Amino acid sequence: MPNYGLPWDIIGYRLISGYLPVMVLLIIYFVILQVSGKKQKVGHIILSFVFEFYLVGILVMTGIWFKPSFSPRIVYIPFVDMIRGPVDTVLNVFLFIPLGFFLPIMYERHDRIIKILLTGLFISLSVELVQLFGSGATDINDLITNTVGTCIGYGLCKIFQRIVPKSWFKALSIEENWCYPELTVFWIGNMFLMITVQPVIYQTIR
Repeated sequence: MPNYGLPWDIIGYRLISGYLPVMVLLIIYFVILQVSGKKQKVGHIILSFVFEFYLVGILVMTGIWFKPSFSPRIVYIPFVDMIRGPVDTVLNVFLFIPLGFFLPIMYERHDRIIKILLTGLFISLSVELVQLFGSGATDINDLITNTVGTCIGYGLCKIFQRIVPKSWFKALSIEENWCYPELTVFWIGNMFLMITVQPVIYQTIR
């Protein structure tokens, strides 16, 4: 369950300490692709840095940083907490709207509602599983609201695609199957850095 009550200075420090190693990883990643002869789009590279900052934001707001104790707090019952805490429910939806918006723009093969839904569910589920280790409550309501937010983001993207010239999207997206391993590297790499390197940087700059 995300902690939306974090002070802004804590959020800022967590974002900076999380994004710095991610930027390094991204640069190394795209250099390796370039050296290996894989064709790159400048627009896609730039958008990837923006997307990665957003993914770090998800991990910050959901409290994913290193806590070694296994102390699960699990909420099994759906919808009850949504009624008790409507503000958190709305914020949970909004947190994942950019995910559904980004994915079809960056990856043409993700421009399907079922793929967007499954990706949102997977990312939300992975956050909830990590939260079993003491960084928050694992809540089925978060899975529901995050997935709904991802689907809403996809709907907004489809509206946006009707307004903006298709050539713009061509400059930002990749078409081939490489999108699946790339997205996996982005998310798993982010989570790994967030629970290992980020706490060290955070303590240094704090």
